Amino acid sequence: MTALASSAARSQSRSWVDNAVQLIEADTRRSADTHLLRYPLPSSWSKDVDVALYLKDESTHITGSLKHRLARSLFLYALCNGWIDEHTTVVEASSGSTAVSEAYFAAMLELPFIAVMPKSTTATKVALIESQGGRCHFVAEAAQVCEQAQRLAAETGGHYLDQFTNAERATDWRGNNNIAESIYDQMGAETHPVPEWVVVGAGTGGTSATIGRYIRYRRHPTRLCVVDPENSAFFPSYARGDADVVTGMSSRIEGIGRPHVEPSFLPDVVDRMMVVPDSASVAAAHHVGRVLGRRVGPSTGTNMWGAFGLLAEMAAHGRSGSVVTLLADSGDRYADTYFCDEWLTSHGLDPAEPAAVLAEFERSGRWP
Repeated sequence: MTALASSAARSQSRSWVDNAVQLIEADTRRSADTHLLRYPLPSSWSKDVDVALYLKDESTHITGSLKHRLARSLFLYALCNGWIDEHTTVVEASSGSTAVSEAYFAAMLELPFIAVMPKSTTATKVALIESQGGRCHFVAEAAQVCEQAQRLAAETGGHYLDQFTNAERATDWRGNNNIAESIYDQMGAETHPVPEWVVVGAGTGGTSATIGRYIRYRRHPTRLCVVDPENSAFFPSYARGDADVVTGMSSRIEGIGRPHVEPSFLPDVVDRMMVVPDSASVAAAHHVGRVLGRRVGPSTGTNMWGAFGLLAEMAAHGRSGSVVTLLADSGDRYADTYFCDEWLTSHGLDPAEPAAVLAEFERSGRWP
């Protein structure tokens, strides 16, 4: 006897998910792209070499940071994978900035949101999350955030967005409104439209993965440099070729650096890595803020220290060209921390020596 054909179905109405995706896409259409700023370099440098520095100003997103792009991608990724519906509690592990942006999208979709973050996260970021209806759950150390987020998601029957795993998967690195495509489009009319270097930090590894893949996909000669703060596992992992490196220490530069290597970090698309001393990140943030006339966050200082070093190398070798890096977020979020002398002293951060390096660099173009 011929066996009867069997089938199974799990199909449910997609009307809520369809509407959620439409809301996010409509929000994207209402938002203009972020600015690409040309950073003013001393005119005296142009006598022998023509170098230019640009900052992709991600602070102009409605939620104030580069992480707005990531949050949007993570929500779309989870929605289209069927992981989020109208009854889902959304949970994330974050140092603060990603959670600020995710709280915005959770509020848009009227979903409960819990952010798991270190207790050292700035009060400004906590207030921004709570103003969107999000709830903050604090842990003692950065290394604990993922485990606690997984636990809370299980307890609530919710979904853990897991930026550290999904950042490199959620963004379409071939284009489709990603940050790399935007940078190259905006550079199109510049004297050196294809950058010699793009410089980014590593928080999840997602931005470097997206830009590095895009460079290869579009066959650009641009090289990618990732800058890393002290205590982070990304640099020693890259230098040793060992993905299992664990430092066991939290980064003092909020938003970047991790005690272990995250799955979204793709070392094979990175051409070079640099360690930036934490005091140098702070000094560079202060220096750039004075030049631009507005505060920038400490991770932007990390990016700029790396970019300045590459520009100095190019100038020293008589090589003209451009360098692009990111202005990740506004320094106004850190008024009580990285822009407070008492806080810096209490955390063992003295920007005086690197500030002198920056002053000499601005004067002569020389780098130690």
